[in-house]
Amino acid sequence: MSVRQRWSRSRSVDRRVRVQGSPVDSYPPLPPEAERGSVRRVTVVGEEILDRPSQEVTEFGTPELSALIDDMFLTMHVADGAGLAANQVDVDLRLFVYDCPDDDGIRHVGHLINPTLELPDAGSRRLIDDSEGCLSVPGARMSVPRTDRAVVHGFDKDGNPLVIEGTGYFARCLQHESDHLIGHTYLDRLSRRDRKDALQQMEERRERVFARRATKAASLGR
Repeated sequence: MSVRQRWSRSRSVDRRVRVQGSPVDSYPPLPPEAERGSVRRVTVVGEEILDRPSQEVTEFGTPELSALIDDMFLTMHVADGAGLAANQVDVDLRLFVYDCPDDDGIRHVGHLINPTLELPDAGSRRLIDDSEGCLSVPGARMSVPRTDRAVVHGFDKDGNPLVIEGTGYFARCLQHESDHLIGHTYLDRLSRRDRKDALQQMEERRERVFARRATKAASLGR
């Protein structure tokens, strides 16, 4: 998912960064995982891996899994993303990473493995129509309705259970990345006309997006 700046209303909230759902007193702009990672190619809509459900992770605590998460964090950072699913780096596993603000400006950072998305009941949910982008649909943005709250149950890389709750833009991110792991992009939520518009935007802008990513990767020596 592509990142977007949010501003919050002034109110009394704990504004510490949430890492894997827990507040921390300090956290660097570039997550430690990204410092260790390597940049991977981001898959683009139309590639088969984006169109089918991803496989469950069955082995936890492996060096390979840790390295994948590190690479995903750096790839997301280089692409100016707020979230990234494993199939977006051509890996067929149920895993996503995120570094995303909510509507209060609180930063949420972490990863989720084998996530299960839980949305409010139909009677209590509130749909928000807002602009959304995707790193696998480079350069396009369209308005997509999403619920303003979401909860995701899953595991960390060591197999410890996690429950991550999001509101506002972060809730949108959790829904967007969960969609990826069942083989959907946000284009699947659009009308035929809007999907065509998004694909046209991508065609016109993708090379500029790729150039920006390459420049940012080079600036980091990657």
